[in-house]
Amino acid sequence: MNARELSLAIVFAALYAVLVMVFGIISYGPVQLRVADALIALAALFGGPVILGVSLGALIGNTYTNVLIYWIGPVDILFGPVANLISASLIFALRRRRFLACLVGALPIGLIVGSYLSLFFPPPEAFDLNLPPWLAMVISITLSSLVAIAGIGYVLLNALSRPGIVKPLTARGLRLYLPRVGNAQGT
Repeated sequence: MNARELSLAIVFAALYAVLVMVFGIISYGPVQLRVADALIALAALFGGPVILGVSLGALIGNTYTNVLIYWIGPVDILFGPVANLISASLIFALRRRRFLACLVGALPIGLIVGSYLSLFFPPPEAFDLNLPPWLAMVISITLSSLVAIAGIGYVLLNALSRPGIVKPLTARGLRLYLPRVGNAQGT
């Protein structure tokens, strides 16, 4: 990772953490919409800087929130960033099929985060389907991750992939992974 990519990773980490903090009221709990997770979809376009950035951003945001708002503890501080790392890495690996990548990328967050949140929060009442509490929580978090990543994130990914945005970014030396371009700009 060169200095430009490292700088971009820091920008994504800061942006993710700020979005978690600003939207803190809806970013945590058994029913949530973590708006910051929309950035995870951008791994399909920016690659490594987003993978690193959203993982560090989750570490920062979860640490902040655990200290000042909820005390879920080290489980959230450790496993939230791991879930983001896996999710962003899957999206990058599947980047040639962007919507599928975003759908698949939501699953690790739902499974990992939903599993441990069931230890701290009761499952949503809307999921009173005689399911085990952890399964109800996994379903809830997976649905919210689908909205954030495959919904908002996919729209954001497509918006940032437009030529009017791509051209200035690549002109400044950023490496982008574009599905229709098979040259030095990306694969």
